[in-house]
Amino acid sequence: MDSNDTTRGLVVLAVDDEQPALEEMAFLLGEDPRVDVVLTASESNEALRILNSRQHVSSSGGAMSSGGSANPMTGTHVAEHTDVDVVFLDIRMPGLDGLELARVLSGMAVKPDVVFVTAHDDRAVDAYEIGAKDYLLKPLRTERLSAALDRIVDSRAAGPVEPIRDEGGDDEVIPVELAGTTKLVPRSAVRYVEAQGDYARLHTTEGSHLVRIPLSVLEERWRDAGFVRIHRSFLVALPLVTELRLAGSGYVVRIGSGAETAELPVSRRHTRELKDRLVRATKQAWSQR
Repeated sequence: MDSNDTTRGLVVLAVDDEQPALEEMAFLLGEDPRVDVVLTASESNEALRILNSRQHVSSSGGAMSSGGSANPMTGTHVAEHTDVDVVFLDIRMPGLDGLELARVLSGMAVKPDVVFVTAHDDRAVDAYEIGAKDYLLKPLRTERLSAALDRIVDSRAAGPVEPIRDEGGDDEVIPVELAGTTKLVPRSAVRYVEAQGDYARLHTTEGSHLVRIPLSVLEERWRDAGFVRIHRSFLVALPLVTELRLAGSGYVVRIGSGAETAELPVSRRHTRELKDRLVRATKQAWSQR
């Protein structure tokens, strides 16, 4: 079974050490028509055994080539590939916790997507930094789970994305795939970009679009177009910054105005560069008058 085959239903693995929560998650996943198989595990080692055992599964019933390696951080063996498409993970579990398990999975040659399902809202940044596709809070709601599956299905269908240059000028265009339709989003329409693992979410005045391209790639590619990194999770269009202010223990920036205003955090390591670029941009604007 090809894990990149987007025509079949999803094979998902739910992992939670609390049996009632595990049963509820498995039930809700099984009710979604896009899910074909639901596997369950009550702790990380059991989840790894399931993933390793399914590295031989194929659509024709034959065996795929075996393999695998030990994670250098933990020494835990993990398969090179598996037919499991998505792992839904609790974070706080005895032994190897959810974040540690996700790091182990990142060592796979073809790794499944990871969605965290937790009662704690304080680990979201850590989750996205290690590649999580979504972060769901307990109690799990059907509509929120459905939205997470939407994101998984759309990202699997989209494939890798490469910006293309607009022949009419210096603007670049990002092709976005959604429900069989390709929409072209110009760079000039992007207000800010949010990192979500190996993906990036482009925020425009009309909505947001998830694309399979790392934030670091867009940071380098769009630097000369006026985009600046303000946080490990955010890249903003500098001309759209209307305010930089101290809030609590750190700075925030305001993008836009009125109903379309967005406030984003600025990390300490990026504060000086942002201030310098704002000052340079202001001086340049005044010198051109």
